[in-house]
Amino acid sequence: MRYRLVIFDWDGTLMDSEARIVACMQAAARDSGWGELPGEAVSDIIGLGLPEAIARMCPGITAEQAERLRECYAHHFVAAEAEPLSFFPGVEAGVARLREYPETRLAVATGKSRRGLDRVFAESGSGAWFHASRTADETHSKPHPRMLEELLAECGVPVEEAVMVGDTEYDLEMARGLSMDRVAMTYGVHAPERLAASQPTFTTDSFSGLIDWLTH
Repeated sequence: MRYRLVIFDWDGTLMDSEARIVACMQAAARDSGWGELPGEAVSDIIGLGLPEAIARMCPGITAEQAERLRECYAHHFVAAEAEPLSFFPGVEAGVARLREYPETRLAVATGKSRRGLDRVFAESGSGAWFHASRTADETHSKPHPRMLEELLAECGVPVEEAVMVGDTEYDLEMARGLSMDRVAMTYGVHAPERLAASQPTFTTDSFSGLIDWLTH
């Protein structure tokens, strides 16, 4: 194995959730009275913490409006979870392969809330896959590197023995801020050319490609 700690983003990297996030945010914007949000604008903020995402999508929004939008989004997203989402192809088999290396730690760094991540851990049965996790409501939102600093400390791994895997510039810039190796997954939210600006250590269009690179 190339690394002792592999840190994954969640939405758009492990789980195919972009369409649901976009639909729920658009419905929340309408219900809260903010109005229509273009799908591209919503896709662009996936990976950020919810307060940061709302501020970016909705310039000039007041604190009261933002809280109403947040509440509506949470309502729609929880209701939608009655229909489970799927992992991207190769994720379950790939993570199982990584777990065969006892010296390797696996972690999650996500823009989700702790409550949201714990729900999807329980619903998908994936919580036991990971040794540690950080969510945006526990620490700084991406692209600030605090999540990664905390995961490195918790797992006892130096930055040069860790890698961040993500599908957005927020993931890659978070790692770049620590001079951490970073992998760009081009099947997710941000376009390959946008990811390339963050100078990824490796770029792949499949999860199986990531696993092959990590284990050889």
